[in-house]
Amino acid sequence: MTQPQISVCVFCGSRLGAKESYAEAATKTGEMLAKRGWRLVYGAGDVGLMGTVARAAQEVGGATFGVIPEHLFSREVGKRDLTTYIVTETMHERKKVMFMNSDAIVLLPGGAGSLDEIFEVLTWRQIGLHGKPILILNTDGYWEPLRALIDQFINEGFADPSIGEFLIWADTVPELEAALAGTFDA
Repeated sequence: MTQPQISVCVFCGSRLGAKESYAEAATKTGEMLAKRGWRLVYGAGDVGLMGTVARAAQEVGGATFGVIPEHLFSREVGKRDLTTYIVTETMHERKKVMFMNSDAIVLLPGGAGSLDEIFEVLTWRQIGLHGKPILILNTDGYWEPLRALIDQFINEGFADPSIGEFLIWADTVPELEAALAGTFDA
């Protein structure tokens, strides 16, 4: 009997960001997923870190599953040469389809959209709607303010300490790979 393919949802910026290390990490993430035989699930854009991670996965022969809302098709340059390409009506539907088609969630550097995506899946985890691992690639300490904010939620009594336990932090792509492998083998 064939094992179902493992799928990893990657939330990341539709821009490249200020440091080359962000694009390097996105490239290494896409390559790592493909080399492992894990399918990339992402926002179907061909710009910024989104496009970088997808092209890297494709170049190594990896499976790609992209989901884009119709109103962002031209802005994010919808990448139609993916293994699976889905166009949704709304942003909420996009996030739902990405989440439902993944076994784990990874956050790379990004902006408000990436925060929206990660906080939605974190909230769903907090209220018991799923048990999927949520990993944060903290390239060059980019997400340290997020870590501090989550600590603030806990310290000020707005979240149970368990919310911090739902996040797995990695500083490098090899650490991210090891953490993902550990969650899939468990």
